[in-house]
Amino acid sequence: MTGRIWLIAGPTASGKSALGQKLARATGGEIVNADSMQLYAGLRTITAGPGPDELAVAPHHLFGTVDPADGWSVGRWLRAATEVIADIRSRGRDAVVVGGTGLYFRALTHGLADVPEIPAGVREAAAAEFETMGEEDFRARLAAADPAAAARIAPGDRQRLARAWEVFAATGTSLTDHQASAAGALPAGSWTAAALEPPREALYARCDARLERMIAEGALGEVAALMARGLDPALPAMKAVGVRELAAHLRGETDLPTAVAAAQQETRRYAKRQMTWMRGQMGSWPRIDAADARDQWRQLLALEPALTA
Repeated sequence: MTGRIWLIAGPTASGKSALGQKLARATGGEIVNADSMQLYAGLRTITAGPGPDELAVAPHHLFGTVDPADGWSVGRWLRAATEVIADIRSRGRDAVVVGGTGLYFRALTHGLADVPEIPAGVREAAAAEFETMGEEDFRARLAAADPAAAARIAPGDRQRLARAWEVFAATGTSLTDHQASAAGALPAGSWTAAALEPPREALYARCDARLERMIAEGALGEVAALMARGLDPALPAMKAVGVRELAAHLRGETDLPTAVAAAQQETRRYAKRQMTWMRGQMGSWPRIDAADARDQWRQLLALEPALTA
């Protein structure tokens, strides 16, 4: 049982962190963060990162270690995570990778395409062309070069549409073809996965309740400190769920109840997007559909009976 890799994915507020901690206790493992926002320092409350009691359960890695001014890409996380996982396994311990960022898990299990750096001029041209052409025509042009990308990118996802076109314009090869040539980062057979998908009503209620707890536990102070730094709004940390809504309140643009309600709504929307991703990209992963923590653990045991051995 030593040296195994466990992947526990799920939408926000689904209970994946508690399940990961219980798994780490049961296996003597160490927890590796796979949440793109919990990477950043100073945002523990607003991103629902582990607190002191949770950190005492098992060693944690890649939580709150990155300055918000330093925006990490998927590739940068993948390099850091694979190094951490290799170190954990070299010490004969299990690595429990927990998070809700689907792209992180896909990169970990399928690898990441080795796409050359896109020249700034190509990126600027793509942005200008999107403005001029509009999404429909821009997508139609992309479909001629990379039909798979045009089909899978959701409506309104300007960033990914532009990225797919930039890659083709700069390299002459579609992003889909680049991705098909990527090697998996984890060895086949080295990992066991489960995806949490609790009933939507229960999940949304948890999202709402957790946002209220965040306010009580100091989320406004975290957002105020982030705002005081005057960081580029395009940085990933500035897009953490709840930051925009609470910042509007701190600027005096709305009252606190309105800001909290807006943040709750955005959290629910984010959870829905995460579940949609999991169904599309993690369709083969075993599901844990319970909402109660004890039932989730029982379902995990049923998926992996060796845990009780």
